This record gives sequence, structure tokens and C-alpha cells, in this order.
Amino acid sequence: VQLQASGGGLVQAGGSLRLSCAASGGILRVNEMGWYRQAPGKQRELVATETSFGSTTYLNSVKGRFTISRDVSKKMMYLQMYSLKPEDTAVYYCNTRPGLRINGNDYWGQGTLVTVSS
Repeated sequence: VQLQASGGGLVQAGGSLRLSCAASGGILRVNEMGWYRQAPGKQRELVATETSFGSTTYLNSVKGRFTISRDVSKKMMYLQMYSLKPEDTAVYYCNTRPGLRINGNDYWGQGTLVTVSS
């Protein structure tokens, strides 16, 4: 199993970024997927979800600004982020929803850091 997020970086407030997630195997084909984030000193939170049928949900604070999507053929998931705010600063992770557990342990792949400057 591999979930590897990328695409983060430093951006000014109001800017945009597109995060990508490479997922191994058939994870994207059948699972509800999510983008999560963890800001410094805060708990990880669920930002956006997408079912295998394409239904999406979003954290209230990102509605209208973030879009989750997936390309099963490429084994990739994406989070397009517009109108970024300093409070969006966090490490972003992709995972199934609920998150994967492997051998009794929570699995979190590589995250990607998004820093939004004011």
C-alpha cells in the first residue's frame, strides 16, 4: 500500500495550488477517499471526501474553494485549492475514509506541506 501526496509549497494568500496523490493498487477504484490536513499544534481534520461514485463533501471552511477529484486510470487523486488563506497552512495527506489500518496500525502515507503567507 502506498499513498503519496505531493504538490505542496509556499503560496501567498489568494493563490492556488493543486495537490496530487499517487495511490497504489486499486485503492481509488473502490474506496471513498479523502484529503486530510494537520496544522501545527492541531489535530488532523478531514477536508474533502469523494466516493467511488463521485459524490463529494467538503469542510465548511473550504467549500467553494477546494475541489477533490480522482483519475482511477492514472491511480491519482487531486485536490485543487483556490483562494488560499493562511489558515489553510498545514500538512495535507490523502487516505481512504475511514483511514487505512494495516496490521492494526493507522497508515498515513507521505504528506505534503502547504504554507500560505498573508
